[in-house]
Amino acid sequence: MIAATGLRWILTLLFAVPVGYGVWRAVLPGARAAERVDHALHAAMGVLMAAMAWPWGMDLSAAPQVVLFSAGALWFGAAAPFRAGDRSRSGAVLAAWPHVVMMGAMAWMVAAMDSSGAMAGHAGGGGMHDMHMSGASGLAAMSLSGTGPRLVAGLLAAVLAVMGVAWLARALDRARSLDPATRPTEGAALPGGGAGGALALGCHAAMALGMAVMFVLLV
Repeated sequence: MIAATGLRWILTLLFAVPVGYGVWRAVLPGARAAERVDHALHAAMGVLMAAMAWPWGMDLSAAPQVVLFSAGALWFGAAAPFRAGDRSRSGAVLAAWPHVVMMGAMAWMVAAMDSSGAMAGHAGGGGMHDMHMSGASGLAAMSLSGTGPRLVAGLLAAVLAVMGVAWLARALDRARSLDPATRPTEGAALPGGGAGGALALGCHAAMALGMAVMFVLLV
């Protein structure tokens, strides 16, 4: 999907951050089942977003991805009220909505690419009529050409960018507030707060900002 090799690698490395964190948290001993599902979904999203930056990623079947991330959006939205913890249920829902947005945005992107004929398994007769093929010097190998899809992609890019910047700011604030004397030296001590909270926020920021770039390239 991305013609510029350098940008492909930058985005791949950016998505590798939440993928690594998600896999680690998903297999961490003692994690609750719901947490494992959360992190597995984020890891899967990072893997598939990285794949979309490469030509071979367009050969992946679209339907399973749409189903997976639509289910992921429903999971984060529906599960939030039942694990509020110290927050109110409304507060838990508000905290979950950015993850719902990311999952829904991923499902929409794959569906939009599939309907345009860019993804594997597309059987429509229009081929690439809804896609604009850029020149080799462009950053993106293709972009949506319909006014509606391009508008949606632009809006999602803006929302994801705002979310990513907000998460990054929170991660930096939390990291700066840590007392060096109290920072954990064991990796297993990270989850649950402190440095672990800053790391989680940073991974969310990396995912959202990388997705924002991918959506900008579709416009």
